[in-house]
Amino acid sequence: MQKIYGSPSRRAAMRRALGLCLGAAMLAGCSKDPADHAAQTTPAANDSVTINDQQAQHVTVEPAQWRNFEQRRDAVGYIDFNLDQLAQVFPAYQGRVRQVQAKLGDSVAKGQLLFTIDSPDLAQAESGLIAAAGQRELTTRTLARARQMLDVQASAQKDVEQAISDQQAAEGSYRSARNVLRMQGVTDAEIDRIVAARKVDGVLRVLSPMAGRVTARTVAPGDFVQPGSSAAPFTVADIDKLWMIANVAEDDAMVLHPGQTVNVSVNALPGHLVHGVIDVVGSSVDPATHRVQVRSAIADPRHELRPQMLATFVILTGEPQHSVAVPANAVVREGDGTLTVYTTGDGRRFTRRPVKLGLQQDGFDQITEGLAAGERVAGDGALFLSNALALQSQ
Repeated sequence: MQKIYGSPSRRAAMRRALGLCLGAAMLAGCSKDPADHAAQTTPAANDSVTINDQQAQHVTVEPAQWRNFEQRRDAVGYIDFNLDQLAQVFPAYQGRVRQVQAKLGDSVAKGQLLFTIDSPDLAQAESGLIAAAGQRELTTRTLARARQMLDVQASAQKDVEQAISDQQAAEGSYRSARNVLRMQGVTDAEIDRIVAARKVDGVLRVLSPMAGRVTARTVAPGDFVQPGSSAAPFTVADIDKLWMIANVAEDDAMVLHPGQTVNVSVNALPGHLVHGVIDVVGSSVDPATHRVQVRSAIADPRHELRPQMLATFVILTGEPQHSVAVPANAVVREGDGTLTVYTTGDGRRFTRRPVKLGLQQDGFDQITEGLAAGERVAGDGALFLSNALALQSQ
């Protein structure tokens, strides 16, 4: 038996015809009625195709409509703490943790006690304060006595002047000792208590510098801590206010500026949309990713968001464009690259129409040229119509 393979172009045509038959079978059940088959493939014009009633059940038709297309840039990023509303709490002196008063997740007020430590350095500073306070009192009494003696001419003027000098020096040393403790977080009330009691306890009370929530704790009783250690013993943050960090392509970043509106959705909260406003557009580009960080501040009073949540960002860059639109599945990219839709008046005869597209949003394509609002087009089944038209042109 002789095998006839035919030319390459003939084989390609046969393959395309076979593919069309399979596609038609899926949509219309491949009607066995010869008249129906003729209705499917007989063209009314070079760019038109007609389908039968059974096939029409699988082709949806809807009118092109006006829609608003947002001028926006999309990006991905994450939620983060607002670093302007976050404090890493370190002790002013090194020492060993005595007690921990706050737990992870606690809400704390400004000035609330977080933990205490036994600090030899603090004990030394307190001793210096007590000594300075004693010297101040001594020189104050000496000055008063020298003035009394001068009044009764029992001492010379130079003795009074020396007493004044000594008292002023003691006053300066006392103020300096108070400032040392004050700068290390000891309150004026605690300083007055130390001076009045003339007692050194060496217990440093570490207070929260702000109201917020304890978001990290790394210490336990008995731990040795010191200023500037690698991990802060406590971190307190205001979680009512968060940052949204978007990593934006460098070409998109050129149209962004502070004050623009940002809409954010997070995968962990489907359907939950958060609104914010850009406050910082990064001044440098990441050399590895060629992206720019864009930061927005948001309010989260219900505490639904969590730092480091992945987020999708929509940054609005201008007023919406009011344009003709069709569903995305109504647009077909033909074999030559042309973008087309299939218009109809009766739902049976469809005519191919080249169009130009603009934006693509929310399942709709913006039509900038080639179609008017109200014209009816094929949605589901548009690709089948394209294949049918290609077959009948063979």
